[in-house]
Amino acid sequence: MEYETSENPVLEEVGQAAPSCHRLRWHKAPEVTVYFWVLKVLCTTVGETAADLLNEKAGLGLTGVSFLMSALLAIVLVVQFRTKGYRPGVYWLAVALISVVGTLVSDNLTDNMGVTLETTTAVFAIALVIVFALWYRTERTLSIHHIDTDRREAFYWFAVLFTFALGTSAGDLVAEKINLGYWVSAGLFVAALAAIALAWFSLDLNAVWSFWIAYILTRPLGASVGDCLSQPTGDGGLGLGTVVTSVLFLAVILGLVVYLSVTRKDIAAPEQAGTLVA
Repeated sequence: MEYETSENPVLEEVGQAAPSCHRLRWHKAPEVTVYFWVLKVLCTTVGETAADLLNEKAGLGLTGVSFLMSALLAIVLVVQFRTKGYRPGVYWLAVALISVVGTLVSDNLTDNMGVTLETTTAVFAIALVIVFALWYRTERTLSIHHIDTDRREAFYWFAVLFTFALGTSAGDLVAEKINLGYWVSAGLFVAALAAIALAWFSLDLNAVWSFWIAYILTRPLGASVGDCLSQPTGDGGLGLGTVVTSVLFLAVILGLVVYLSVTRKDIAAPEQAGTLVA
């Protein structure tokens, strides 16, 4: 038997994907298009504002809200794993919930347990590196164009969780600890993303690492945007509040997800790499 691979101009392989007799026909992640990045930033913004909203309004406390959202995330991930391919509604709901949970994990460590932002940032960075190392050692790829087995999907969602937790801690460290403010922080992360894009287009920076670095940076960018909109004017925000900001961004996310579900613009064709050919 011969294992066929295919190349994608958007995201290249780091190494060759290891064959698997349990490979699925369809990838479980969307194509990396402009819609992907817009929805990613929107979900991270909702993750920041919704976590603050639930913590303030639900009356469950930070720990109670964390358990509740983690339970909801677990249910949605079970549904996601059982789908036979990428489904925009399920996938982006999982991303939005994992954004909330990642924020709450970081907030619990800093607010309830007194762990410094420097420590949480370092710990989450190490945890993410470990996930990547195990993923690559096992599968010989970190490309999201090969999320086509249950094991790869598990690695993928662990990586996503730690990128959100890392982005939360790093974003809070820059915006609050270093005291740059929300708007300056947002501009800083936009500049960092632009530098990564330039390095990929002009300097041949590896596409997989470009993707994951950008994925991490969009977390604090989305959080900074959420804080810019929701925080009081006296603290440097626009004063829209967490309710208005969360509802506004959720409405935009819902509209985009419905659009993608109908048009299928972010769904890749079945990968030839998903079959074992005699």
